[in-house]
Amino acid sequence: MNLVILSRNPDLYSTKRLVEEAENRGHSVEIIDPLKCDIIIEKEKPSIYYRDRYLDYVDAIIPRIGASVTFYGCAVVRQFEEMGVFTIASSEAILRSRDKLKSLQRLSKAGIGMPKTVFTNYSRDVEEVIEHVGGTPVIIKLLEGTQGLGVVLAETKNAAESVLEAFNGLQARVIVQEFIKEANGADLRALVVDGQVVGAMKRQGKKGEFRSNLHRGGSANIIKLNQDELKLAMHAAKVLKLPVCGVDMLQSSRGPLLLEVNSTPGLEGIEGATHKNIARAIITFIERSKS
Repeated sequence: MNLVILSRNPDLYSTKRLVEEAENRGHSVEIIDPLKCDIIIEKEKPSIYYRDRYLDYVDAIIPRIGASVTFYGCAVVRQFEEMGVFTIASSEAILRSRDKLKSLQRLSKAGIGMPKTVFTNYSRDVEEVIEHVGGTPVIIKLLEGTQGLGVVLAETKNAAESVLEAFNGLQARVIVQEFIKEANGADLRALVVDGQVVGAMKRQGKKGEFRSNLHRGGSANIIKLNQDELKLAMHAAKVLKLPVCGVDMLQSSRGPLLLEVNSTPGLEGIEGATHKNIARAIITFIERSKS
């Protein structure tokens, strides 16, 4: 097959591993920067022009679209879809997962457990917002934040007030979430491929840090998920129509609670922690889907 990885950085671990496994299995693969693609819209002939050629020979794409280029990146993915090219993540599913509020609303309706969450339109009644999630401490998250950026732990009502006022002053949209103390600064990441969990790790924040992101100095270890955790991960992937994704959750006294679903999960942490070949699992999923 002719595979295309939509990525702005060919040196990223995830991109290099996907190229390596695709070539190991005999496929032709190239890395294309989605921002350098021209989308040509014409009656009954949608096409994409990249540098000096039309991309009319592509069998499947692997979108690795960064959050900062979601709009144009998804427009390129959508154009490939209009051309009949297979993608491991549809443009609609990527957009759905990037909208934290919309995805939480959809997942909540589907019966998936999550921390109590409040979204409010720049409310000045902070006390009421805090009560809705069970009191302080609370987590305050930017709707557009990634890799732990724009996530604040407010331990007191005064701290929550100050943070919300600051975000409100910047016209930044935030959600307020219940703080799950028993998680002890750790979370679980389940990697789903073709609707099945192919690897899972427990990420632990460094001492004094409530965020467990590896980019912020956290550590990761392999973990065997229990039945409830497996069920949550697979159900969340199915609800958001993402056959390949990373599902983040917390362990709590009332069972696993979903944090978010990542449509372009990094492979370095999960492959390092589990010693499993996740990149190969993604390539073989494409092979099965195209056969």
